[in-house]
Amino acid sequence: MTFLRAALAALILALVTVAAPQAAAGQGVGVVQYNLGDQAFRHPEVSVPMELAAVVHYPRDLGGRTHPLIVQSHGSWWTCVDPIARTPHGQWPCARRQRPLPSFRGYDYLGEKLAEQGFIVVSISANAINAHLLGDEGYYSRAYLVNKHLELWRDLARGEGPLAGALGRFRGRVDLTRVGTMGHSRGGKAVMWQASDKHTAKWPAGVRIRAVVPLAPVYFNSDEDDNSDVLVTRVPFKVVIAACDGDVGDVGLQYVKDVAGRNPDASSVTITGANHNFFNTEWSPGKIGGEDDAPADCAGKLTPAQQRGDAAREIVSFFASRLR
Repeated sequence: MTFLRAALAALILALVTVAAPQAAAGQGVGVVQYNLGDQAFRHPEVSVPMELAAVVHYPRDLGGRTHPLIVQSHGSWWTCVDPIARTPHGQWPCARRQRPLPSFRGYDYLGEKLAEQGFIVVSISANAINAHLLGDEGYYSRAYLVNKHLELWRDLARGEGPLAGALGRFRGRVDLTRVGTMGHSRGGKAVMWQASDKHTAKWPAGVRIRAVVPLAPVYFNSDEDDNSDVLVTRVPFKVVIAACDGDVGDVGLQYVKDVAGRNPDASSVTITGANHNFFNTEWSPGKIGGEDDAPADCAGKLTPAQQRGDAAREIVSFFASRLR
């Protein structure tokens, strides 16, 4: 039995793909990716298996202390690209001669800024969900995926689980009682679902969510008379709205209105001249399938760099004030 357990542990470690650490633009920031497989995660309430892949931005000098953890979740987009034909596609796993479209790398600029401030930032891939799941299942499956990565990091912080061998540098360096989440577009509704009063019991044991940022989030409920799935009264959150959002507009303001008088730490900010897609570098012009979604008559439109700079300042400031 001992031999079988050892063999199984060795097999799990062999199946974990970890990219070599990369140099980030900011001094003192490290970058590493992990990938446990395109169909590694199965949940009994989700109809398709999901990938477990992410990029991590972290302070190179982790020191002798623990650091807050932030998990980022992207929204709905193409899942694969044909690099020869330069066309986007929507299946998962990707077909032969295609490669995954890395929406989860679209927030590297934000991960870098947060890591410079001492946060460990995990941006997760949700391509299986984008390819196969719509409606409510598409939202709660994203929330379950966030919880699964949090479970992986809780175990990693203890020196356990499938990431422990390759990412052992994080053992004893992550504070799972100081966790923030950021979700963009459909990911925005997902992090509100995950943080809602109704679903806190689904958080992995030992994890505490203390701050949430829905970034240009969608908002709608399948039952118009019941918003309990996304009602957050116990966790601070800040909704970031893009004034030139040609995709979802300012519907995310409803999250704040829903808890008026019930959550004193619910707020919003509107970035003038920002659109929906520029928050993600992989969804922006210059990338396969990327586009500028701002209405033509929207005044004062920002450049991609300006928009990301404004977003980073708002988000870093909020997380710093709630997680330190």
